[in-house]
Amino acid sequence: MTKYIVQGGKPLFGEVEISGAKNAAVAIIPAALMVDGVCRIENLPQISDVTMCLRILEQLGANIRTINRHTVEIDSRKIHSTRTSMDLCSKIRASYYLIGALLARFGQADVAMPGGCNFGGVRPIDQHVKGFTALGAKVVAEGGYVMASTDTGRLKGATVYLDVVSVGATMNIMMAAAMAEGDTVIENAAKEPHIVDLANFLNSMGANIRGAGTDTIKIRGVDRLNGGTYAIIPDQIEAGTYMAAVAATGGQILVKNIIPKHMDCITAKLVEMGVEVEEHEDTLLVRRTGALRKVNVKTMPYPGFPTDMQPQITTVLALAQGTSLVTEGVWASRYRYVDELCRMGANIQVDERTAVVEGVDRLTGAPVQAYDLRAGAAMVIAALAAQGQSEISGIHYIERGYENIISKLQALGARIHSEDFPDDDALAASIG
Repeated sequence: MTKYIVQGGKPLFGEVEISGAKNAAVAIIPAALMVDGVCRIENLPQISDVTMCLRILEQLGANIRTINRHTVEIDSRKIHSTRTSMDLCSKIRASYYLIGALLARFGQADVAMPGGCNFGGVRPIDQHVKGFTALGAKVVAEGGYVMASTDTGRLKGATVYLDVVSVGATMNIMMAAAMAEGDTVIENAAKEPHIVDLANFLNSMGANIRGAGTDTIKIRGVDRLNGGTYAIIPDQIEAGTYMAAVAATGGQILVKNIIPKHMDCITAKLVEMGVEVEEHEDTLLVRRTGALRKVNVKTMPYPGFPTDMQPQITTVLALAQGTSLVTEGVWASRYRYVDELCRMGANIQVDERTAVVEGVDRLTGAPVQAYDLRAGAAMVIAALAAQGQSEISGIHYIERGYENIISKLQALGARIHSEDFPDDDALAASIG
């Protein structure tokens, strides 16, 4: 078992380079299955979710050629299967994007139920299924697989109204419709930057998608997509996490390789809390020298405050003066991490979707567990700000979405490293 060991209580100073967006990459890689040619993808983050996506494509028959640490070429011309590995898909939530991609190109998809983070019950894919069905697919769930197919081998354009604003459903339906016969309209679509990035990727390969980034997306289906080159946008949530880290610890960092407009929803809250943020062309200078002020935060679909930043901002507010309210407006519950923060001295009470955060003077190092990707990031932030030593377990969640997090933090002066420990269950078995 590998854990992060953190000696906290030290401000952060320096520069951090932001990697490509995880939430864009895990959709764009499956979308490469739709391309009849060689597809070169640049600015890929080196994270376990990307590695898993690429392994799934290889299992289906795609040829993957690594150009460098952040660039691959994917050739999907010799795909020999539309049935994915259950073992691989169980390790990643974004495997459901394979349904839309395979349906679009082959009219058939047998995709194992996705895995990944679970932070408040099973996350349904009913809106995905609604879209596929509207486009003419038959969808059944059986034996741990979602099986979708069309009688004619090609989907047909339709109007799809999403009952809730769903990022995953918007992206999946957009992929499926890109090669459908005729026109498709997605109403009440999500507007996140990674949705725009996926649309831009598909358009660069020959798709005809308009309106991504608004609540109405219009798609005219094309017969085929051609090869090309595309660079993924910077990761909004990774950037926000480092901003939250310096807010919690104090200090000053330059966040590089970002799109400042994507950061507005996060920047606004940090400024309200007393953090100084200077915006430049593709960087943000983030500084915190004084006390943190209480604020109220409600997560909402973009351009609102992102749910993927909720654990990180709650951790910062645990050190603010006064009482803050954090309301989760996207997922019913993702507060499993709160007990871990309270173990470190935080004063937080959760009532359904709302956390009441009473600021404390300091946190104290403790052994804590990462229960999902963003909760894991919150544990790192808390440990960096805390007095004393913390041990963070469950780090495989963190490494699903943060490239080289230890070396990046060490470059900012953080005292953090990974260390291997005996697995408790294995140790108990050997003793027994």
